[in-house]
Amino acid sequence: MKKIFVTIASLLALSLVNCDVYFEEKFPDDSWESSWVYSEHPGKEFGKFKLTAGKFYNDQEEDKGLQTSEDARFYALSRKFEPFSNEGKPLVVQFSVKHEQDIDCGGGYLKVFDCKLDQKDMHGESPYEIMFGPDICGPGTKKVHVIFSYKGKNHLIKQDIRCKDDVYTHMYTLIVKPDNTYQVLIDNEEVQAGSLEEHWDFLPPKMIKDPEAKKPEDWDDRATIPDPEDTKPEDWDKPEHIPDPDAAKPEDWDDEMDGEWEPPMIDNPDYKGTWAPKQISNPAYKGAWVHPEIDNPEYTPDPNLYKRDELCAIGLDLWQVKSGTIFDNILFTDDIELAKERAEVVKKTQEGEKKMKNEQDELEREKDKDKPEEEDDEDLDDEGLASPVEEHDEL
Repeated sequence: MKKIFVTIASLLALSLVNCDVYFEEKFPDDSWESSWVYSEHPGKEFGKFKLTAGKFYNDQEEDKGLQTSEDARFYALSRKFEPFSNEGKPLVVQFSVKHEQDIDCGGGYLKVFDCKLDQKDMHGESPYEIMFGPDICGPGTKKVHVIFSYKGKNHLIKQDIRCKDDVYTHMYTLIVKPDNTYQVLIDNEEVQAGSLEEHWDFLPPKMIKDPEAKKPEDWDDRATIPDPEDTKPEDWDKPEHIPDPDAAKPEDWDDEMDGEWEPPMIDNPDYKGTWAPKQISNPAYKGAWVHPEIDNPEYTPDPNLYKRDELCAIGLDLWQVKSGTIFDNILFTDDIELAKERAEVVKKTQEGEKKMKNEQDELEREKDKDKPEEEDDEDLDDEGLASPVEEHDEL
């Protein structure tokens, strides 16, 4: 028994040792400027990032991140790291986003590339392996993108994942597992999970409608039918509109000048509409016909949908109408528990941000109260002062 316990303990210790942090960036100081590269792709007006904790924060030093600083700009900044593959292991992509500008239209996502990325020429069409994170544009678009490249084509998730749209920091986490399942978490809470095969269109469907099958000609799928014994009542047909019986010809009406007078038409209270026989249950009803399915000959399962052969670079490649988004706490790892521990910091961050922002808002309200009220035009007139218009008229 003791030997078994030692063996289990050794395996657990080995699994902990084998956990890797592939890349981590918390932007502690200006050293990011020497490791991150701006794109110089022609034809785009790129904006710059700055290092800041923003206007409200929990800890001014700990909460520093890269903030978009210019309105109506493209942003294209990337960094390379030691290449890795997630073969046989989980992959966690995690980072925090703070739209402190109350963003109206712009991206808050990141892209993960292989080693072929040309950083100086990174742009919207540069091939990537993963795109993940929030995207907001007006009231209609407030989603979390989860896009994977598969056989050279980008595939969007079928599920609609709503992102956070307030002004505080939120942690976004994508977990991809070797069993071809995934999770998306926001602030350490699961918002979507499932199968890579079912939630993306990487593969053709397993089953297809049998092209040889056809609905039988005598198949009756009408649940109800008109009652053949029902007949229209003799007094049913009434006109929809009738002359107004209370209308009278105006006294000044001239038939020669105005034409023959006719009373105006009104809705007929006796009108019953178009007659139709009542519906009864169809004795020949067989139910809705279901097209039989067969195995799709073009379908081949792929146990490696999750696998990225080479991940080597991260990029912030996005457009923003109003700048002010802060990116921070970037983590790529195979250690799910470590990522969850790191993500817990967001709760404390949010508490500090809300406290500071509430204090700032209260100060602004107090300032507005202290502002002297402007004298209106009536007060000026009462004091015998002429309005600008009156002065002009006098001239």
